[in-house]
Amino acid sequence: MKKNLNFLAALLLLLTFTSGSLLAEIKLPAIFCDNMVLQQQTEAAIFGMATKNASVNVSTSWNHKSYSTKAAADGSWKVKVATPKAGGPYEVTISDGKSVKLKNVLIGEVWICSGQSNMEMPMKGFRNQPIAGSGEAIAFSSNPNIRLFTVKKAANLEPQVNFEGSWSLCEPANVVDFSATAYFFGLMLNKALHVPIGLINTSWGGTRIEPWISESGCKNFAWVKIPDKKPVEKLSQQTPTVLFNAMVNPMVGYGVRGAIWYQGESNRNEPNEYAKLMPGLIENWRSVWGIGDFSFYYVQIAPFDYGQTGLNSAYLREAQLKASTVLKNTGMACIMDIGEKDCIHPAHKETGSKRLAMLALEKTYGIKGINSQSPVLKEFKVSEGTVKLTFDNAPNGLTSFGKELSCFEVAGAAKRFYPAKAFITGTGITLISPAVAEPVAVRYAFHDFVVGDLFSTDGLPVSSFRTDDWEPVKN
Repeated sequence: MKKNLNFLAALLLLLTFTSGSLLAEIKLPAIFCDNMVLQQQTEAAIFGMATKNASVNVSTSWNHKSYSTKAAADGSWKVKVATPKAGGPYEVTISDGKSVKLKNVLIGEVWICSGQSNMEMPMKGFRNQPIAGSGEAIAFSSNPNIRLFTVKKAANLEPQVNFEGSWSLCEPANVVDFSATAYFFGLMLNKALHVPIGLINTSWGGTRIEPWISESGCKNFAWVKIPDKKPVEKLSQQTPTVLFNAMVNPMVGYGVRGAIWYQGESNRNEPNEYAKLMPGLIENWRSVWGIGDFSFYYVQIAPFDYGQTGLNSAYLREAQLKASTVLKNTGMACIMDIGEKDCIHPAHKETGSKRLAMLALEKTYGIKGINSQSPVLKEFKVSEGTVKLTFDNAPNGLTSFGKELSCFEVAGAAKRFYPAKAFITGTGITLISPAVAEPVAVRYAFHDFVVGDLFSTDGLPVSSFRTDDWEPVKN
């Protein structure tokens, strides 16, 4: 009997010890794992959960330093570690009595890649919708200095502390299912900067912009309805805040250089609101991250034939163009030349991605000799029935690459637009139209689907624009 009691006592002690050890084990958000990339030359945050009030120690192999903190009453903890110039691989060890070691860690440049389906679209394409050049790109994609992270789709009414996903190596088996826009962007940065690149893809096709903004951010817009916190049987991914809560909040604070964004199609019928929501999202993310006004670049939606319902999508493109001038450290990549009439997902993703990368290389990394911004209208003058336009961001002038300019229209006081003959003259454009003796307004490529034909000599297309402020008419 005594022997049995001693055995039970020993078993109870063992169970108690094991239970305590399990409770003490460090728990990290998915963003912290083997193969991750930490932002170089910064105070990079590392955070997670542990036993309440436990001492947590973080050791970094690149400088052989240790950083200590104490977990809060709810078990949460956070430290900031000094990161060196780009390099690796390194290891990070985290312990509160039991160690967790993160291996094959690189130090480099980290970018968030977010939006709807044109960001989500993988290198293999969607069904019956290809990515141009993807076969060769995938075949040559093995690169030890690029790492990929895809956040699993999820929606939640409450801010979450974790999501599903993991850092993976850049090799064909992983690249084939990764965002094409993000991959081509990261590849160009890697080639130009010669440093490791970490790409975090958090996107969901067909979603509006409001779900990607936090509750505090949504409160800045009176027309956005903050959802009730009551549980629902099926939560729509279009509900404001729910994608931020589930797919962004768990990595808030992770060290990043910036973000790229490709979204807008699902908001095309509310261009006036979108012109405010786009900078609102940027300010919201910057605010919650707390690392300053990090770079934020986005793709203007491509021309597409939306049919006979809703607004002409040129108004949304106009809203995106306006938004690009509101905040510092932002920029817009224009893709007026690669839209497809019958496919909302342009195949030439590499073109748009490279334009995003050019923005980053010039504006974020300060590389001289690059002109990354499309020409934009500077001045509009009318004299004796002739219109003259001048442009900013065209230091070497304009070009149509030998084609006749066919996207300009002019209107008189009656507000009816007619095609105009357009000529490149010096650093500007001259327009005439026999149908309009006294022009009062000009529009360029201001249709749902149109192929832009005006560029800078750097090959950057001019966005849809108009000189009037007349109210749009729904199709």
